[in-house]
Amino acid sequence: MRPTCKLAAVYLVVLMLVLVNSSALAAPNKPVKQEPDNIVKTAEKYLKIPYRFGGESPKGFDCSGFVKYVYDRHGKKLPRTADVQYRTGKKIDRASLKPGDLVFFTTYASGASHVGIYSGNGRFIHASSSRGVMISRLDETYWKPRYLGARRVIN
Repeated sequence: MRPTCKLAAVYLVVLMLVLVNSSALAAPNKPVKQEPDNIVKTAEKYLKIPYRFGGESPKGFDCSGFVKYVYDRHGKKLPRTADVQYRTGKKIDRASLKPGDLVFFTTYASGASHVGIYSGNGRFIHASSSRGVMISRLDETYWKPRYLGARRVIN
């Protein structure tokens, strides 16, 4: 190979390595902004994903795994279980709920045993054990008497 061809080949290899590495650096798996509307939009992407006990991925979610997964996408780390998530963030009364707030319920056990993400207008997104990720209303006959409280984990 002639010296100019070798030099051109080396140049191309170096250029390819730089481009590959810079594109990987330019588009890391960066978290999306921690804005309430973005969090709700992320949660909506997973509607109809099936329920899976202990699940915390799009292959299947349980309630707290779903909430943790959505917030992880936004760079906010949350504890894994509903009862510990209930002790995280700022306590919010029901009248002050905003999209992105976490809403908690007492279902199969005393204390916080179910969690969802408030999406506005009296609705929340959660992983139901019978129907997977879905939207429900706080005033539904099942959820209303089981409402425990809410937490704001982002500003």
